[in-house]
Amino acid sequence: MIDAWIKEIKMQCPADKLGMILVHNGIVRGSAKDGKPVRAMRLSYDKILLKAVVDEAKKKEGIIDIKAWINEGDLQVGDDIMNVCVAGRFRTDVLPVFQELLTTIKTKIVREEEI
Repeated sequence: MIDAWIKEIKMQCPADKLGMILVHNGIVRGSAKDGKPVRAMRLSYDKILLKAVVDEAKKKEGIIDIKAWINEGDLQVGDDIMNVCVAGRFRTDVLPVFQELLTTIKTKIVREEEI
């Protein structure tokens, strides 16, 4: 998926406008932040809010494209939780949008329950 996104972005975006693509691949860890073991995770998300947040982030200065996919359902350790890709002009344009988008997804869009 990520390779396809990168190819698509490179094909669709003017080469003189594209300077950076950042990718996040979140994965179910075997332990929680507090160190307790995790066997699995149940994950759901607000699809409408994700679209709205991505659409708004795409309007930011220097951002060319954003792709986001979230895995939903019962996930096992090692499964992908989400993929996020932010493409833009300069590092100074892309990094803050990438950080803000990931934080918003984790705090407002995704509902996860460790099992």
